[in-house]
Amino acid sequence: MGHVIVVDLGYGDCGKGTVVDHLCATRDVHTVVRFNGGAQAAHTVVLGDGRKHTFAQFGSGTFRPGVRTHLSRFMVVDPLALAAEADHLVGLGVHDVWDRLTVDRAALLSTPYHREANRAAELARGADRHGSCGMGVGAAMSYALSHVDDAPRVSDCLTPSVLRAKLSRLRAFLGVDGPPVDACVEAFVAFAATVSIVDGLRIEGPCVFEGAQGVLLDEWHGFHPYTTWSTTTFANAEALLGGEPAYRLGVLRTFTTRHGAGPLVTEDPALRITDPNNPTNPWQGAFRVGHFDAVAHRYALDVCGGVDGLALTHLDTAASNPALRMCVDYDGTVPTRGVTGDLDRQERLTHAMLASRPRLVPVSSASSWPAAISAELATPVVLESWGPRSEDKTSTDSTPSSTPQLTC
Repeated sequence: MGHVIVVDLGYGDCGKGTVVDHLCATRDVHTVVRFNGGAQAAHTVVLGDGRKHTFAQFGSGTFRPGVRTHLSRFMVVDPLALAAEADHLVGLGVHDVWDRLTVDRAALLSTPYHREANRAAELARGADRHGSCGMGVGAAMSYALSHVDDAPRVSDCLTPSVLRAKLSRLRAFLGVDGPPVDACVEAFVAFAATVSIVDGLRIEGPCVFEGAQGVLLDEWHGFHPYTTWSTTTFANAEALLGGEPAYRLGVLRTFTTRHGAGPLVTEDPALRITDPNNPTNPWQGAFRVGHFDAVAHRYALDVCGGVDGLALTHLDTAASNPALRMCVDYDGTVPTRGVTGDLDRQERLTHAMLASRPRLVPVSSASSWPAAISAELATPVVLESWGPRSEDKTSTDSTPSSTPQLTC
């Protein structure tokens, strides 16, 4: 087995966690590498014995014995949220979670002060909220861009005096409430004493690179300003690989969803599809559902440079919802790739997307969805998921001989 990079080709929530878990359950995986985002990720994994965990910072293969997690330099690490997540995993019987974790010393830290600033900014937007998760990741990225040398990083947890000075300046700059700086320093120093802090990724075996959020939320290619402060394409993972080859696996649902504000051209409340793992919440807002948007997903494939194969999830939902259809075109603007970094152009595209309407076509049955999506996106579906567990997934033999096989 070689390396696999798992990327969501939607607005997030397509099922990356369950796909990563399946890869780790059925293949020889040494390490799951997190290569973007932070504690705002929510990748739910359900085991055959009923145990369930929503992975945020630990890799979604952590239920599988021996599979390690590496939080790369592209992550925004929240030590407090990480400790809470570890406690939940230990309670589920995964007692060696800390022993199987490495954290890059260059990764940014997310603190309670970032979280307070993040939430205050979102509340101040009122009806124009962007749909933030309210975890402070965006505030941490923003502060790091404007205060390069002062942004707290994982390595600072090894030097309490440096960490204290950085946190004091951060709190004063943001002008927010929160716990005393000394309390944060104590907690973060304890974090440094618990985890293995390393200098870069050391590849010791086959890796699964687990992305967060989705390509349609990418900081440069998403529909600004309803985006994440993160590169959600394959770019970070490929930078970590340093030229080593990897299988590029894109994940999609049989229907297109969005958690919070922003364009969702195929939205249709009449579908009445809910997701217990993605409820409406005070920060992201409503969990929205629409028909499969082949136009938006083609755009995602374009901006990320294509994939070797697709993992298609929620086929069981398609089986119980025959009203689901596929959008093959828009009555309005069809998104096209622009120059990376041109956020004004992306914002204009957002306004055009909000005014577009879908042209929908039927799909004859749930079993027809993989072939229909493969044909519409000109990409093979190599993994089908008919439920939340690894046992509910099957590899397909429809991969053309010219495409690397993904055998589970």
